[in-house]
Amino acid sequence: MNIQTPQTQSFAPAPLRKLSDTGLPMVMMRDILLKTMFRKSVEHTSEIAQAICLPIPLAQQLIDAARDQALIQATGTLHATSSSEMGFQLTDSGKARALDALSQSEYYGAMPVPLEDYKEQTKRQSIRSIHLTREMLVGSMGHLILPDGLIDQLGPAVGSGRSVLMYGPPGNGKSSIAEGIRAAMGDTIYMPRSLSYAGQVITMYDPIVHTVVSDGTEASTGLRKTALAYDSRYLICTRPTVMTGGELSLSMLDLNYNAVSRTYQASLQLKSTGGVFIVDDLGRQEEPPQALINRWIVPLEVGYDILALQSGEKFEVPFDTLVVFSTNFHPNELFDQAALRRIFFKVKIDGPTQEQFLKIFAMVARKKKIALDEASLIHLLKSKYPTVNNVYANYHANFLLDQIIAICNFEGIPHQLRPDLIDRAWENLYVKQEVIVH
Repeated sequence: MNIQTPQTQSFAPAPLRKLSDTGLPMVMMRDILLKTMFRKSVEHTSEIAQAICLPIPLAQQLIDAARDQALIQATGTLHATSSSEMGFQLTDSGKARALDALSQSEYYGAMPVPLEDYKEQTKRQSIRSIHLTREMLVGSMGHLILPDGLIDQLGPAVGSGRSVLMYGPPGNGKSSIAEGIRAAMGDTIYMPRSLSYAGQVITMYDPIVHTVVSDGTEASTGLRKTALAYDSRYLICTRPTVMTGGELSLSMLDLNYNAVSRTYQASLQLKSTGGVFIVDDLGRQEEPPQALINRWIVPLEVGYDILALQSGEKFEVPFDTLVVFSTNFHPNELFDQAALRRIFFKVKIDGPTQEQFLKIFAMVARKKKIALDEASLIHLLKSKYPTVNNVYANYHANFLLDQIIAICNFEGIPHQLRPDLIDRAWENLYVKQEVIVH
């Protein structure tokens, strides 16, 4: 996968030249500075600058402003012949102000990005601006044996940046295909560590969702640091992927407010901005599928979502996300026609043909270092699959071979294929239908 380097991207957020470029009130920045110094015990300008994610000259301006208010004091003198930095610490008044600010919000660290600024950045790096080619999609799924014509259907769906519904029998690689879609989008975007709206801070960066390519630390050592070519409040990340399954609930799609720390965590779909949101096993959640899709109807159509603060105030956030739904149910069993109309592409993922199944079986056997045996394969195809109407699934090969390995290990024999071992493995693939008398 080729990850586009930051230098080749034309949509970098402009580097900060003056404090007003942050778009934040001075009081807010001052309080975050004091809270950060209090919580992280940083005292040198370069350390403080790195902690609050501002260029050193701007961090020094904040420090000087707080010194003028007697909230920060210097701890030593910087001599012309000395390479060490002057240290700073909170005064008693500064500690009192930091504690008061922490009682209102425990947030400290990186200066947030105003929501309005992030909306503009989202437009510059929109997922709908990706030019996804057939080669890129095939390259990300080269390890999969796909049904004929699937790339023809997936390509336009993924390239449009619109919603996709994949449906079909279980165990045929819908989750792997969804991961391949994500991998095909091999460039990087700028992700703010946090956002600010109406005086509140919303934490955006999530190490589970966001894979950092660069955090700017390579250019932030010492007072003579090289100026970054982008706003240091952002991280350079691969396009994010949020993958949920049966655990998904409607509450996860709203801001998560922590009443103890009085801070907000971004909703799942806000974290996935600029990337992919995969809803696996749709229909297995506690929430009805229709309720889940209803929650997405407005964002899917208009490109923005509505979130709410604890105060009840509602506001718009960008919804620039490729939503991939994956289900084992037929779409008509899950949604009404109005909902289906809003899901832009529907792609059926069928099980493999016998020929494709044999290719998968051979590939998995080679990976597990089990030699193929013609008699065993004929036994599997002629004796076993007719009992299930010759319905093949992608997961069968891996399941059967893992069963055979376990049997061989138990019996103390080399890993191998034999018709009798096929029979024993098959017993665990399907459970015989019978009535259990209680």
